[in-house]
Amino acid sequence: MAAENHSTVTEFILGGLTNRPDLQLPLFFLFLGIYMVTMVGNLGMIMLICLNSQLHTPMYYFLSNLSFIDMCYSTVITPKMLVNFVSEKNSISYAGCMSQLYFFIVFVIAEFYILMVMAYDRYVAICSPLLYNITMSHQICSLLVAVAYIMGLIGSTVGITLMLKLSYCEILISHYFCDILPLMKLSCSSTYNIELTLFFLAGFNIIVTSLTVLVSYAFILYSIFHIRRMEGRSKAFNTCSSHLIAVGTFYGSSAFMYLKPSTASSLAHENTASVFYTTVIPMLNPLIYSVRNKEVKAVMQKTVRRKLS
Repeated sequence: MAAENHSTVTEFILGGLTNRPDLQLPLFFLFLGIYMVTMVGNLGMIMLICLNSQLHTPMYYFLSNLSFIDMCYSTVITPKMLVNFVSEKNSISYAGCMSQLYFFIVFVIAEFYILMVMAYDRYVAICSPLLYNITMSHQICSLLVAVAYIMGLIGSTVGITLMLKLSYCEILISHYFCDILPLMKLSCSSTYNIELTLFFLAGFNIIVTSLTVLVSYAFILYSIFHIRRMEGRSKAFNTCSSHLIAVGTFYGSSAFMYLKPSTASSLAHENTASVFYTTVIPMLNPLIYSVRNKEVKAVMQKTVRRKLS
């Protein structure tokens, strides 16, 4: 097929999660439910943190930003996916596809760095508690959050600039949203240099943030095991367990998607991993931090009782 310039491509067709008509409606209601829980859970977490002075601490400031990011990148993906479940032609414009990809990358990279910052916050709180208020001042916390968003903007700008240079021979994307790897498979031109650049970009963000998390928790575990009282150890573990669960699920599914050769897994496995970190994880994060966090549960119960009375 003759190579077409990307400027002549006006729209793409999204392959979706499945071609079976009998599954479209059940999947629509399933993901609609997931999206509603995601929005209510994360918005509720943000409001709970904003309205209760007891939660005006660096840890919950970072958690509110994590909830905001989860809301945003779920909103970038899920509404369009829901429309495609009930429409006959699952099309998306070229500009819409690139915009979806751009904002998706922004928020995914930002989440990596927010999770890294949260690990550093736990490290300072457990390993240097006397210096915590100085080390994690309001100005430093704001700076750390700003860096997370800036890294997202830089990474996304580099990625989308490379994708805009590609020419496309086909318009059928074998995926349910505009992601980098499925789009590169439609290109007429060689994608080796772009794939290599994006691999190192993803590798840099995943490895740098994950190493920071691992080093932080190595020091945290060292400090915990030197706490003599079992009650103190249990409290320290409880403050970290929710974050470790969130980090493990997000980093694991993201690494599976982007730190592997493009032919290393089937389309079904890729879609499963993508669904997990684009729709399920944003829903799970507020549940993890509310169910496993005694302080959040106590404030939530107090708020509910106050509203009911």
